Amino acid sequence: MADPVDETDPDDAPGLGLRKIIHVDMDAFYASVEQRDDPSLRGKPVAVGGDGPRGVLTTCSYEARKFGCRSAMPSITAKRLCPQLIFVRPRFPVYTAVSHQIRDIFCDYTPLVEPLSLDEAYLDVTADVKGIGSATRIAELIRERIKAETGLTASAGVSYNKFIAKLASDQNKPDGICVVRPGEGAAFIAAMPIRRFHGIGPRGAEKMEQLGIETGADLAAKDIHFLREHFGSQAEHLYRAARGIDLRQVKADRARKSVGAERTFDHDISSGAALREQLERIVGLCWDRIERSKAQGRTVTLKLKLKDFTGLTRARSLTQPVQDRNQFAEIGHALLEELLPLPQPVRLMGLTLSQLVEDEPENPAPARSVSQLSLF
Repeated sequence: MADPVDETDPDDAPGLGLRKIIHVDMDAFYASVEQRDDPSLRGKPVAVGGDGPRGVLTTCSYEARKFGCRSAMPSITAKRLCPQLIFVRPRFPVYTAVSHQIRDIFCDYTPLVEPLSLDEAYLDVTADVKGIGSATRIAELIRERIKAETGLTASAGVSYNKFIAKLASDQNKPDGICVVRPGEGAAFIAAMPIRRFHGIGPRGAEKMEQLGIETGADLAAKDIHFLREHFGSQAEHLYRAARGIDLRQVKADRARKSVGAERTFDHDISSGAALREQLERIVGLCWDRIERSKAQGRTVTLKLKLKDFTGLTRARSLTQPVQDRNQFAEIGHALLEELLPLPQPVRLMGLTLSQLVEDEPENPAPARSVSQLSLF
């Protein structure tokens, strides 16, 4: 007899009943913002990122994706696939402002919003705070408002747990919605290519395919002993995922763990003077992000990646949060001096602030009377 798998979750409280979860994912977010703000880019293949020899695509428009371009692809590869690709430097302050605008829309429908990044979030709409009566209708209203108020499109997945809702939001992209009803989850997962499972990267998918696992149905056919033998601590998650089981709650206001910035250089840098100059630029970029997020932290970490991709890190922790930009820069430069001279030239440099101190909200939202709504 196979060992039982604990299908409860330590983050869950018992007796919560069937949830109504929406996953909203903006369509090619950064590229769509650029096309919105510059009409000359509309309908054209656009990539957000650097176009240098070591540039990487942050994202790209759907016109570029038709040529095989995708996020995290080296720019040189993307240009080979799509010679007419137009590169645009990222404008993160603009993307952040639009993201906040979208998040305000979410919060009109539920206080339970869990952002995953600037362009996607989970919403738990189990409590019908507006009396709309349907999770699917809420998703439609949110998408309509995003389009009307920002000029951008979003896709949504609606289901009874986070795992399925996230898969569903990608099902009818762009500008689409997919609803997976109770009782349909296992069949939906069974037909899903294993490469679509979030949390399974390209290497993990290759390993699974070598083991004869190409779809959710293939994964569900493997018992827990097989999964533990080949996937170790990930086995229980895979066992549940293949059966459409996910008991995680939507957690509002997840604590940020760090704020940072990094740069990949166009050419390797070996000069100490040049590295100090680059570090000062990164300090400025990082401190801007720290101020925008109102973060306070006690640990400063410097990360370097050498020519051979070897990583070096140095960190310093204080008893009190870093006071200002000058102190932040002083610590960053002191960490760099500890590493100089370096055995090889540097291809990437990054700086982060962590051990963040989270402020308590001044006016917690009062408890409110809510009613249940249907998934549809």
